[in-house]
Amino acid sequence: MIDPGTAFSLAGMLAMLGWAGLLLALFVKQTRPYAWTAAAILIPALLGVAYILLIQEGMRAAEGGGFGSIAEVRILFANDSALAAGWLHYLAFDLFVGSWIAREGLASNVPALLLVPCLALTFLFGPAGLLLFLILRFAFSRRLALEIK
Repeated sequence: MIDPGTAFSLAGMLAMLGWAGLLLALFVKQTRPYAWTAAAILIPALLGVAYILLIQEGMRAAEGGGFGSIAEVRILFANDSALAAGWLHYLAFDLFVGSWIAREGLASNVPALLLVPCLALTFLFGPAGLLLFLILRFAFSRRLALEIK
């Protein structure tokens, strides 16, 4: 199987490459197709494969662990394989959401400089970055609608 410590380290480095690509893509148009593909498809897919292998091992090894209660989740994540799988879950989904924020933000005419804090918050605190982006996108769509009238 996969060593949880190795998976944790490699996944973190891989995710950082995706985030760096997204930041670069905000300001360098030529990099966008590569960054979008890497951050939205390739890296999350690789993390997904590792996740499946780790969570299978974690579920097998963590007797009494599961997702039915907080106590079962605590037991499950006491196992290193399941814990690493949980971390890969965060990395994959946050990066996927970050790539959506970058693409949707640029398409919605949100300035790239305002997307940077959204990406940083999404990287660090997932839903908080998404919320900030949704507020900005709403504000810029309202502003554009008012300018058109």
